[in-house]
Order: sequence, then C-alpha cells, then structure tokens
Amino acid sequence: MEKKKLTRSNNRMIAGVCAGIADYLNWDITMVRIVYVLLTFFTAFSGGIVYLILWLVMPEASRTME
Repeated sequence: MEKKKLTRSNNRMIAGVCAGIADYLNWDITMVRIVYVLLTFFTAFSGGIVYLILWLVMPEASRTME
C-alpha cells in the first residue's frame, strides 16, 4: 500500500491547499472548495487564517513533466 503525503497540489486556484486536501482524501476538488467556503462564512472568516497557515505549513507537491 502506498503511503500518502499531504501536499499542496499543482491543480490549484490560489495555493493548492484545497486541491491537496482533496487529493489526500480522494474527494472531489470542487466539493472540498465549496465546503471550505461555506465553513469560512459560517465561522466568522476564520477559514482565511486556517488557509494561510496551511499554505505555509503544507509542502509543495513535486512537479512532474507530463
């Protein structure tokens, strides 16, 4: 079994945090982004701070030439 690592994705809109989480959990990227936006609005925009922290903490995914 391949061990997965949580990294920022190359399939990004801003920093690749939501796409990286979707890749790690094998979820749809669009659904992760929608859930993230909803949680951000309903938690008094604290999601922005969490996103910035994850942007700084999560390593960049290795880029492969396809």
